[in-house]
Amino acid sequence: MLYSIFAYDVENSLPLRASARPQHIERLKLLAEQNRLILAGPNPAIDSDEPGESGFSGSLIVAEFDSLAEAQNWANADPYLEAGVYAKVDVKPFKKVLPA
Repeated sequence: MLYSIFAYDVENSLPLRASARPQHIERLKLLAEQNRLILAGPNPAIDSDEPGESGFSGSLIVAEFDSLAEAQNWANADPYLEAGVYAKVDVKPFKKVLPA
């Protein structure tokens, strides 16, 4: 089943993101290699693809896991969470409707 992982950044998270980004991306690449990653990316803090020093307000990941517990465990082990980037992470079942 698919699950959405909504993560909310702490204030001024950009330096924390930079330090943990390689490990964070490696985990996402592994999901992609396993054909389990639907999409992943950050939410710019301003209305721009390149927010610069404004940084990001959070992230969204949609991926396939066997259960909500597995998705939650995967999210709890995210290097961004361990580095203090995320203040809060919500994991919920997700039903993809479109595009078909």
